[in-house]
This record gives sequence, C-alpha cells and structure tokens, in this order.
Amino acid sequence: MIWDVRTQPDLFEGWTSDSWEPRDLDPVLRIFASPRKVGQVLWHPTASNLLASASGDHLVKFWDLNAGVESPRTTLTGHTDGIQSIAFNPSGTLLVTSCRDKKLRLFDPRAGGAPVREGDGHTGIKASRVVWLGDHDRIATTGFSKMSDRQLCLWDANTLTNLKTTVIDQSAGVLMPFWSDNNILFLAGKGDGNIRFYEYDRADNDSVHLLSEHRASDPQRGMAFLPRRALSVGDCEIARAVKVHGSAVEPIAFIVPRKADSFQSDIFPPAPSVEATLSAAEFFAGKEVKRKVVDLSNGTTSSSSAAAAAPTPASASTQTPTSAPAQSPASSSPAPVAAPTPAASKSFSLPPAASSPVDTYIGTPIQDPQPSRLAEPAASAPAGLPTSNQDSAELQSLRVENARLNDELREARALIREMEVKVERNAANARRAALMLSEFE
Repeated sequence: MIWDVRTQPDLFEGWTSDSWEPRDLDPVLRIFASPRKVGQVLWHPTASNLLASASGDHLVKFWDLNAGVESPRTTLTGHTDGIQSIAFNPSGTLLVTSCRDKKLRLFDPRAGGAPVREGDGHTGIKASRVVWLGDHDRIATTGFSKMSDRQLCLWDANTLTNLKTTVIDQSAGVLMPFWSDNNILFLAGKGDGNIRFYEYDRADNDSVHLLSEHRASDPQRGMAFLPRRALSVGDCEIARAVKVHGSAVEPIAFIVPRKADSFQSDIFPPAPSVEATLSAAEFFAGKEVKRKVVDLSNGTTSSSSAAAAAPTPASASTQTPTSAPAQSPASSSPAPVAAPTPAASKSFSLPPAASSPVDTYIGTPIQDPQPSRLAEPAASAPAGLPTSNQDSAELQSLRVENARLNDELREARALIREMEVKVERNAANARRAALMLSEFE
C-alpha cells in the first residue's frame, strides 16, 4: 500500500501536545505484489515512482507506479529461498540481495531477471542484512558464522569476493546496518540497546575502525535513519536515528563536537536530493543515470559526478561525488503540493516533495571518543609567529599519552564485552541446570 501524508498538511499539527491524537489515512494506491508475504519494499534512489518489492515467492519485482500496477515492470529471479535483504547502489543501476540460502546476488534490473553475480555469504543459518557503502564499489553485510558469532563482512561489488570479516560478538539479535556518506557505518542490534558505529577507510586496506558505541537499556525493535538533508548542520549532527522500542519512537542524534561556528565541509559531503533524476521509463530505456545531490552549506541541488553512466555488470563501480555550492535547506521554501491521482486510477503520480528539512529533534549526543577523520581539524599557527620547541615536545607527549589511553580504552571495552558474553553463557547454563534438576526431582 502507498500512502501520501503530504495531502494532510495539518496531520502533525500540535503533535507534541497532550491533546493531539493520531489519525488513520487511507492509502492512495494498493498493489497486489504476491500471494505470499512481502518482506521488503524499497524506493529506487534515482527513478521517480519506481518501487522494488521482495516477497515470499523468492522474487524481486519492480513496480512503475506511473504506468499502472497490474503487472511488475520487471522481475528478478534466481533465489532458491527467502530473500532477507535488498539494497541499491547510489545510482540505482545495481541491486544486491541476501538470501536464506546463504548466497549474495547482484542484479542489473535493466539487463534481465537473472543475477549478474552470485557468491557465498555468511555461513550461519540466521538472518543476514546487506547495505551498499555509498559511492564505493563495496558492499557490507551483517550475519552469523556457523558458531553463531555475529559478523560484519565487506565485499567487492565487482566480483562479490570477501575482503574482510570482523567478528562483533556472540549475541543472538540480527545486526541492522546503516550507511552514512561521511564513511560511517552504523550497526544496530535488533533486540538489544546497542548502536555501534565504525569508520570505513578504503585507503587502509578496506579497514573498519570502531569509533564508539551508544548503549541504552531499552532494546530496539526496529530502526531507521533520517536523510542527511534533515540534519542540523549547525550542531554538527552527522546522523540521526529513529528507534522503535516498546510503544515509543525515540530520535537519537549523533554529534561530532566542534567549537567552530562555520560550516564543517569535511563531515557534511553533499547529500542525496529528494528530487528524482529521471522517470522509470527513462531508466529502463537505458538513459544515463546521475544522482542529484544537495550541498548542505546552502541547499542548492546539482547533478553528482559520482553517478556516471550505468556500469556494465563486469565493472559495477561508482566514483566519489564532487562538492557543489548550494542554498540552505532550512531556508528553502516548500514546493507546492499537488493532489494525487485517485486510488482507482491505473496510473499514479506523487506530488513534488517539500524541500524543507525537519527543524527540531530530541536526541542524545554521541561524542567522538578517539582521533579519526571526524576530529577537530588542526589549527595552523598564524603566519609570522615562531613555534616553541618546548610546546611541540609537550604536544607530542600528549598525543602519545592520548594514543596509549585510547588503546587501553579499546582493550577495556573488548574485555567488558567478553565478560558480558561469559555472564550470558553462565546464566544460560544455570537455567538449564535448574531445569534438569526440577525434572530430576
């Protein structure tokens, strides 16, 4: 079902007051996607009104909402079991899936229904999730080993070969991966209150460095991240998660501590725009795909050089986007809202999106505890002033001490996680022993 909340401008008016009550909305369109369960639904990142759905009949179907939904525009086949996760590359020319048969599959939706690449994924029987690492030709997956260790794996998108495997812990919850274009990968555990975030370094042999971890007592049932267009750049907010736990929805802000008041371009690369690049018909006709991006310093939209012409299956790589000057999202006026086509119609047209971002939020700042590329840029000494050797020696000594303390902190956190795993094992053994004792008595 497809809903359009923009046709109800007063839907959230006064939502922070005690008198506000939620209202039900009727869908503007219904699609009979499959006789079995629909597990994933994902909008195409560059083509307008193009929707991908994965269902229990082991198929991924593309729906062109403008051309009618009696039948899918194209269908991707090749899965032998349930599809657990799907993800597009930034231009939408490639789609990757993880499957219960422990396989990763790479598809070009415009080249036919069969996968163009197929490779082995995680060896464990539990669910796996997949995410594309932005404009890098890399894919990240979370899953389990045969020994039920939670893993993070990096894959080459061209060949689906495994580049690196990192063991996270031995918890049972599925790790939900989320990528941010400032090279940060967030891992949120389903059923626990932890959100780990890592910095991906392509130059350092595709390494991932743990930056920090957000912990909460309330376990998350689900999570999503806001588009980077909606972030508070003045507060150096690099990401904002929306966590569902119990009967509550909680926003969590991830903030890099900076003293400077100016726009921090190193932590705010251009963000994907809400504007579509082309229509679904143009996409399937093979038109060149370029993602539109917004410069967060002043909000103007431009075509990204990262999304070049559609890559061939043999070379499915993308380039790094370039920065372009633009107008502040907070100051841009919303676009006019047009009435949608009635649900009974065979075609569908969404009104243009409002370009103003979310202005207010309540969240928990997560500090950056160790030096990384997100840290405060080093201030250069003013021209003409001498540099003290004594100050340089003290600064170097402080850096060495800081590095040592960071190493000790990481070791302590690893030890704590190891002890937590042992405590969980001991508790499980105690429960089994008590059960056996009760049966014996």
